Amino acid sequence: MATESPAKRKCAGGDCDKDAGTLQCPTCLKLGMKESYFCSQDCFKRNWATHKAVHKSQSSFLSNILTPKVVSEPDPDNPWPNFSYTGTLRPKYPLTPRRDVPKSIPHPDYWRDGIPHSEQTFKGRTRIDILDKKQQEGMRKVCRLAREVLDIAAAAAVPGVTTDYIDELVHKACLERDSYPSPLNYGHFPKSVCTSPNEVICHGIPDQRVLVDGDILNIDVTLYHGGFHGDLNETYYIGDKAKADPESVRVVETARECLDEAIKLVKPGALYRDYGNVIEKHAKNKKCSVIRTYCGHGINSLFHCSPSIPHYAKNKSVGAAKEGVCFTIEPMIALGSYRDKTWPDDWTSVTIDGKRTAQFEHTLLVTEDGVEILTARLPNSPGGPVPMPGAVVETNGETNGAAH
Repeated sequence: MATESPAKRKCAGGDCDKDAGTLQCPTCLKLGMKESYFCSQDCFKRNWATHKAVHKSQSSFLSNILTPKVVSEPDPDNPWPNFSYTGTLRPKYPLTPRRDVPKSIPHPDYWRDGIPHSEQTFKGRTRIDILDKKQQEGMRKVCRLAREVLDIAAAAAVPGVTTDYIDELVHKACLERDSYPSPLNYGHFPKSVCTSPNEVICHGIPDQRVLVDGDILNIDVTLYHGGFHGDLNETYYIGDKAKADPESVRVVETARECLDEAIKLVKPGALYRDYGNVIEKHAKNKKCSVIRTYCGHGINSLFHCSPSIPHYAKNKSVGAAKEGVCFTIEPMIALGSYRDKTWPDDWTSVTIDGKRTAQFEHTLLVTEDGVEILTARLPNSPGGPVPMPGAVVETNGETNGAAH
């Protein structure tokens, strides 16, 4: 079906002076805002962190003039009782106040207004930095610190604690290392770490929900120290029930293996688009799907920059790895559909069918002949792979394991 060619209008991207095309923001359309046109999908994604603030102001305005749909007493813990959730997980509010970072600790440029200005310049969006030896040492240090903080959080991730408690631990651990927790106020994210349980793909906001035996939980930590960001995450089993659940183990271990398989390809000359091929092949072999909305990214003095690292097969990412480049690979793997839905907080991304999902991430440095995993696990790091429940393990010629 053909569509009418619209009259020329300015692109809604805050850093763009091009004419807009026919692409409109879907959230604006739902809110009845008809004039949010962008020149391209890339421009829309690039400006999302700042553009979505318009949605919150419009939602607040509408709530003051429209009659509520529900007249019964709302659930005080669930801020969106009329939202169509895809799974069993619910937010538990109120959120605790934003945690402070002393001025003595260097802050990234977005700490005050939530806008990562340095990432929105032409250079920040397009240039792939080759780090010199000093910069590489800076990345090594911040990534070591980030690993320490993630391990502290992981050790505390047990049944009976809240994700807000984990956020508190992460925040304090960052400050103890003279580091700023990178997620804090990035695009107005309200917390110092992302905690994503069960059907949450990524960007879960720590709240008052108590972790229960049988959950799986992704903890995504990023530190800003010495002018550099270090980013990593892992998915953990909460209690013995999770380790005994074949579906939870299948999705978690598949995600872990997908990252490991992709890292094997990293070396100078390796194409950024090829990592998705091996990730999706392995995921499909395990009867899992690969989330397509989110990707790995360049990282250095900027939290997110070029290159983009999609995790699905036959993607169109441009470029090849070069010695001295730092980037993340962070596949998100689901038991069901790869499609996602975002909660009204504009951050929490969940699977469209409510099925479980898992993610693992490392920050990587391309070396002369391969790759250095800057956020590698330590010998005493919590977590790690577990066998499939009921799997038969052969040791010294003897067979152990539960019967099927």
